[in-house]
Amino acid sequence: MGKLEAAARRLKPWAGPRLVLVSDPLRLPDPRALAARLPPGGAVLARGVAPGVLDGLAGIVRARQAGLIIGGDGRLALRLGAGLHLPDRDGVAGLLPFLRARRGRGLLLTAAVHGRRGLARARRLRADAVLVSPVFPTRSHPGARGLGPLRWAALARRAGRPAIALGGIGPGNAGRLPRWAAGLAAIDGFRPL
Repeated sequence: MGKLEAAARRLKPWAGPRLVLVSDPLRLPDPRALAARLPPGGAVLARGVAPGVLDGLAGIVRARQAGLIIGGDGRLALRLGAGLHLPDRDGVAGLLPFLRARRGRGLLLTAAVHGRRGLARARRLRADAVLVSPVFPTRSHPGARGLGPLRWAALARRAGRPAIALGGIGPGNAGRLPRWAAGLAAIDGFRPL
């Protein structure tokens, strides 16, 4: 983790993770090796992870005293005692059961934010934090422009809740984000150069 972990430590503390490893069905379908290097208090956002990999990942995350956030499946999140991430689309499976159960169990709810629609949804569902993206150009969305640090900060401020930066984040550019950011989330940023 090294430099990315150091960059996350300079950010404003909050009750959730300041460093989030994001899996990706194509680019990082098996995040277990990187998850085994997460610092305590970090988290893995598991998106599209195969069931056999997910069970092992949950064990690694527990052993590292880190968090697990499941992308888009509230029932699976409840089964694993994990948080839930709402992607920037409608139709999250098992959302209502998760929303009913999460308060008493202290389960984290995060939401993707790419603009006003995502902000409104995060507020309406009382998300604990938002992942605002893309900050910088990213391989996940080839050719798409990043928000840049200033536009990211303007959108993140309007969220009214902790904002985690996602999109093209790495050791070389993480320091360009404001210190009040709640955290850093990345896929490639965790990989050795």
